[in-house]
Amino acid sequence: MHKIIILIQYLLLTTTLVTCDFQAPPLSNSFGTKDEKLKAEKQQKFPPCKSCTVFIESFKKGLEKTERGKHEGGDAHWEEKKLGSYKTSELRLVEIQEMLCTDIVRGEQQCHTIAEEHESEIEYWWKHQEEFPDFFKWFCIDTLKVCCPPNRFGKDCLECSDCSGNGVCKGNGTRKGNGKCKCDNGYDGVRCDACGSGYYESFKDETTLLCSECHIACESSCKGAGPRNCQKCKTGWFQKENEGCFDINECMEKSPCNTKSHFCVNNEGSYACLECDKSCSGCEGDGPDMCKECAYGYELRDGMCAEMITADTSSSVEDETVENESKISDEL
Repeated sequence: MHKIIILIQYLLLTTTLVTCDFQAPPLSNSFGTKDEKLKAEKQQKFPPCKSCTVFIESFKKGLEKTERGKHEGGDAHWEEKKLGSYKTSELRLVEIQEMLCTDIVRGEQQCHTIAEEHESEIEYWWKHQEEFPDFFKWFCIDTLKVCCPPNRFGKDCLECSDCSGNGVCKGNGTRKGNGKCKCDNGYDGVRCDACGSGYYESFKDETTLLCSECHIACESSCKGAGPRNCQKCKTGWFQKENEGCFDINECMEKSPCNTKSHFCVNNEGSYACLECDKSCSGCEGDGPDMCKECAYGYELRDGMCAEMITADTSSSVEDETVENESKISDEL
């Protein structure tokens, strides 16, 4: 009995030591990576006008969420009377401020900074919102002076060019930029009123210019649509007088590919060398039926190159056939 008690005490002590020495495996850092990404997005900083716009959007969502306040009910007259005082009350402003920027991921911290640094301006607008109904205009354009009205740019909000409808004014709507046109693809010129390299005029009148891309065969410029109107042909194309550019079939004459291992495929303006099937020693296309000759270890059977059957291979095939027949007879 004494030996049993000693054995039990020993087992309890061993279990305690093992438990104390046990270390839990480290937690996966996948959550940490997601948290770091979210933190980086929250800390992201936008240009001044963009950050102000993000703040205004969040404030407007707060206005929508508190539109009916805490007076939801069926009595329209009572609601109108109560909500009339709540609509512009400090209580509603506080409720909006409490939820400000919480709906934002990218740039959340910057949004909170604007709310904190300009609390007095926000409160002033709140008390005078009937006089200044457009919060964005009052706050971002007229007060903080970080944005401009649409189609204006720069420190003094000068008028933008219309860029002929084929581009955008640099700095449009902000206090930044130089007002110059950034043309869309295919357009050029100070006012984007000309076609760029590789494009031609497909339509033009007093107010509108449309530019379309030249054919793939054209080197850099063209007079109109299709390969016939190329000024010069690209490499891989040849020019016929009065007919335009035609694709050169590099595979027709002497193949540019290693004919022992590859075959040639013609593409518009170029070609590609594709590898022959492993059963081929030279080929004219893809697959064992396109071989010029069969590779070592292969022979021509039924119009295609197949693995050569040797005595060992034949024996193994026969053994496999006998084994399969034996299994079938056993099952029967």
